[in-house]
Amino acid sequence: MGKSYPIVSEEYKKAVEKAKRKLRGFIAEKKCAPLMLRIAWHSAGTYDVTTKTGGPFGTMRHKAEQGHAANRGLDIAVRLLEPIKEQFPILSYADFYQLAGVVAVEVTGGPEIPFHPGREDKPEPPVEGRLPDATKGPDHLRDVFTKHMGLTDQDIVVLSGGHTLGSCHKDRSGFDGPWTAYPLIFDNSFFQELLSGEKEGLLQLPSDKALLHDPVFRPLVEKYAADEDAFFADYAESHLKLSELGFAEA
Repeated sequence: MGKSYPIVSEEYKKAVEKAKRKLRGFIAEKKCAPLMLRIAWHSAGTYDVTTKTGGPFGTMRHKAEQGHAANRGLDIAVRLLEPIKEQFPILSYADFYQLAGVVAVEVTGGPEIPFHPGREDKPEPPVEGRLPDATKGPDHLRDVFTKHMGLTDQDIVVLSGGHTLGSCHKDRSGFDGPWTAYPLIFDNSFFQELLSGEKEGLLQLPSDKALLHDPVFRPLVEKYAADEDAFFADYAESHLKLSELGFAEA
């Protein structure tokens, strides 16, 4: 399905570029790229293709959505971002949170992801329970990503590779530790670690391991472990799709 992006003013475009520069410096200084990627993903990942509800429309600013079990800790992201957002009142929260996710990937060495502004803020958060459950397997992943979000098997594997950034925290997800040895570098090591088996000090979620036992998912894991360029190219595409669910639908 094609996209029909809204036209935004020159002033708005300038604000996006300036906010991007501010975010680059801030995320690098605070070493908070994983948290910024998480707020972008969790904002967008609530989209439901059937009801056209949820999605990347700024609702994470509401305490109600921050209070969803899957979003534990994202109140910190909202709080960290607010002083920068206040400098750019022209920008929607919807655009701003997605811009933070794009910058988080870029400043950690990942691919550049195209960014199209013009998302409008929705007044109400989506219902709880739409985000993936890390304790479940391939059927659940397809239910969340394919049936509800309208994404593909390839998107599922590629976006799982975003776990190359950051760590789990016991108080937020019940899991603990980083996926890779360098959790502030965006690369293909998530896939390499997944294929090499469990290691002390590194994390593999049940939903990660599920990728190895599915006949469609596993060849993609092997492909991205062997070819970082292919992973980066496909990641940029999948991240763009996720960040624009329900936005600018032609």
